[in-house]
Amino acid sequence: MLRDISLDIERGELVTFLGPSGCGKSTLLRCLSGLESVTDGKIFLDGREITDLSAKKREIGMVFQQYSLFPNMTVAQNIAFGLKIKKMDKKIIEQKVQEMMEVVGLPGKQNQYPHQLSGGQQQRVALARALVTEPKVLLLDEPLSAIDALLRRNLQVEIRRIQKTMNITTLFVTHDQDEAMVMSDHIHLFNVGTIEQSGTPVQLYTSPKTKFAATFIGHYNIVQAENFNKAVGSGYGCKSLAFRPEIVEISPAPIEKENAYLLRATVRSSLSHGNILRYTLDCNGFQMDVDILFDTTLLFSDGEEAYLAISKEAVIELD
Repeated sequence: MLRDISLDIERGELVTFLGPSGCGKSTLLRCLSGLESVTDGKIFLDGREITDLSAKKREIGMVFQQYSLFPNMTVAQNIAFGLKIKKMDKKIIEQKVQEMMEVVGLPGKQNQYPHQLSGGQQQRVALARALVTEPKVLLLDEPLSAIDALLRRNLQVEIRRIQKTMNITTLFVTHDQDEAMVMSDHIHLFNVGTIEQSGTPVQLYTSPKTKFAATFIGHYNIVQAENFNKAVGSGYGCKSLAFRPEIVEISPAPIEKENAYLLRATVRSSLSHGNILRYTLDCNGFQMDVDILFDTTLLFSDGEEAYLAISKEAVIELD
């Protein structure tokens, strides 16, 4: 169930609905597309109310998790399907299909069938089929969730390129925070049927307003203010504080730094995340993570003492 959803989307933007499973993001997408009824509120497109219009009259294209390509149709026939429904001239259809295949990077694939294509190529066909009818808005419901990680990253870039090239307003649903950060002009973070926080990727990453936002966007350290106050002698009056693990400076020797909280901690564990090394430390009453670039000259063993510096301006008070 959706509650108190109110948002405006500018023409040509790529806007992401981000959140965990069951939070309402796909439900909102289906309401916008006309596949689910709206019990309260109104939907407008270009100033025209479309709340009660049927899906086929909304001028909205949609790509689902499952691409739902017709297995007995070629790539060209799949892409042309919506145009044929509109009873467009055969030559115009052929021209539009050819142009769209170039846009999505599928030249020479027109006579192949879906089972002859990779998952990434099938995704491009589904995207081309939605775009070829020239919708005013494109809706993408987790279209990359079934694709392996490397291809997924490549397709994120491709979808963004196509969206910018065509300047089409696009709403993208995902539960992947990294995907949202890479692709979006704006992000709406959903939680239990409502929008928890909205903003640009940078705004959400650097300035979370709530504990949920801080835990879902990036990897924030969330610390009870009472424990933090005791450890560093600060006087925060809120319940929780947040700071990112990469802003914490770590050293085997005491650190001298102005406008920073200085403390001593004990290393409990370390974990490699590619080129990032994450240390988990006990800090006199609370635990935190510290991320550094993998540097063999700065390695700590479990149980070893370390000295930390946390910039005061990087500590966020949470609502």
